[in-house]
Amino acid sequence: MTALPYSYRSPLLTLDHVSMRYGNDLILRDLNAQVLDVIRPGISQGQVVGIYGRSGIGKSVLCRLLAGLAAPSSGTVLVGEAQEPVQAGMVGYVQQRYPLFSHYSLRDNLLLAARRHYDAAEAKARVEHYLGRFGLGAHAGKYPAHLSGGQRQRAAIAQQLLCSEHLILLDEPFSGLDVAMIDEVKKIIVEVTTMDELNTVLIVSHDIATTTALADRLWLLAPERSPDTGQLLPGATLSPRHQYNLAQLGLAWHPDVESEPEFAQFVAEIKDEIRGS
Repeated sequence: MTALPYSYRSPLLTLDHVSMRYGNDLILRDLNAQVLDVIRPGISQGQVVGIYGRSGIGKSVLCRLLAGLAAPSSGTVLVGEAQEPVQAGMVGYVQQRYPLFSHYSLRDNLLLAARRHYDAAEAKARVEHYLGRFGLGAHAGKYPAHLSGGQRQRAAIAQQLLCSEHLILLDEPFSGLDVAMIDEVKKIIVEVTTMDELNTVLIVSHDIATTTALADRLWLLAPERSPDTGQLLPGATLSPRHQYNLAQLGLAWHPDVESEPEFAQFVAEIKDEIRGS
């Protein structure tokens, strides 16, 4: 497949020698990775980063570090154009349960999030804009219990975008969804990335094909072996060979990429890497 034209600017997310230890157990070891601001001619294009790894490898721990909900044992997570150390609230984190305040309407849930960053008038204007962009305007007065699962998910994504700084982390967004709902979530993610060039969506998922079709960069969290002894080193890491630039490979931003043989071959190779990790 042909690589579409693009270039990079400054970093938006940096993992700088990040390690995480719980007691004597090293969970994550020396993670080094970056997401750069991508520029596409004539298109406002944000990033989608897929994060993979076997169950129990440390993906949930990495999520907490990326969201600023825990501090690494060593190293630094830097976010935004200013590359500041991450703090809670800088990165929106949409967990599988889509937490919303049950006693607030959808509109009030979003207003509560928006008021963390904007005055009352600006918060109201932004909430109405997001309600429209995410197809939620007709449901703005409903309470979370009266929303469908898809509507709650859209609301949770809008909520986190309103109170974060362009970075949003989705934990298993395709889990338990039927084919129609998966297509809906894919549209939402594309919508998020095209709203602002700086918007970056990080997807932690076991749905390799769906996530890869949306992504322009992949990180595979896995253990590594010692080059000297061949034994497994403690803690999972993001080795350079497990960081994939799909734009460079010509697999990014093609609407029907899932039907291409090159895509199917690449997904099969990723699955083999995960099985062997």
